[in-house]
Amino acid sequence: MKPLVSVDELARLIDQDDALVVDCRKELSSPDSGRRAWSAAHVPGAVYADLDVDLSDLGKRDLGRHPLPDEAAFSDVLGRWGWRPDRPLIAYDDAGGALAAARLWWMLRLIGAQSVGVLDGGWAAWQASGLPIESSEQIPPREQVSVHYAASQLVGYEDLQASLKDGSVCLLDARGAPRYRGEVEPLDRVAGHVPGARNRPFTDNLEANGQFKSARQLAEEFTAIIGPHVPQTVVHMCGSGVTACHNLLAMEIAGLHGSRMFAPSWSGWISDPGRAVAVGGEP
Repeated sequence: MKPLVSVDELARLIDQDDALVVDCRKELSSPDSGRRAWSAAHVPGAVYADLDVDLSDLGKRDLGRHPLPDEAAFSDVLGRWGWRPDRPLIAYDDAGGALAAARLWWMLRLIGAQSVGVLDGGWAAWQASGLPIESSEQIPPREQVSVHYAASQLVGYEDLQASLKDGSVCLLDARGAPRYRGEVEPLDRVAGHVPGARNRPFTDNLEANGQFKSARQLAEEFTAIIGPHVPQTVVHMCGSGVTACHNLLAMEIAGLHGSRMFAPSWSGWISDPGRAVAVGGEP
């Protein structure tokens, strides 16, 4: 499945009764906002994914604000949703895919799933289409699921530091420019960025209507940022490993395959006061 799915394509999958639709809406300032929104109205048949509960393990320390859940915990979540490896999964939210549809898409790719996509334009596009919505909760039959993360797609602290030192990776920070430069920091205790990181705000991936830019435009923009680096040497980060997935998704849409994730991101990086911090513009 291609990583980006249109409203019409999702509607056909739902008509064929052949898709698991997952509502990933979330407001970071209001933990229950996404579930309330889902309860009020959602794409027919959609289950709800809570970023803090289903797609993260907030009990882990020193791995950022949204650490990845253990493989067993994520397996249980997927089983509760009725997911199977041969069943297409389409995720959506109301933030252009950034909170937290792209996160779920990336986690599915991390376990090797191929039939997974993000709804282009998300909830707003579905509503604008005039297609049916519902508020009832459907409990899918539970499946037995056991998944494993591809460790090769994850970059840890030591590997990142060594790779930045020898220049073998291009680190892209998906946060807004003022946060990257250290001018403001609304969420974490230290402002700034990882020395050597370049800034690609995830919002630059979207048109004014909340849909993704064309594959060609995304390819041109990311190629200009990463320069001589090939996609496989690109590593993504953000504040907590959520909006960084949006940049990884955008690169896949652009045909720039194989970039990886520094999942702890900025909030994990600053958990050790000994790690260097940079402020100001790009190197």
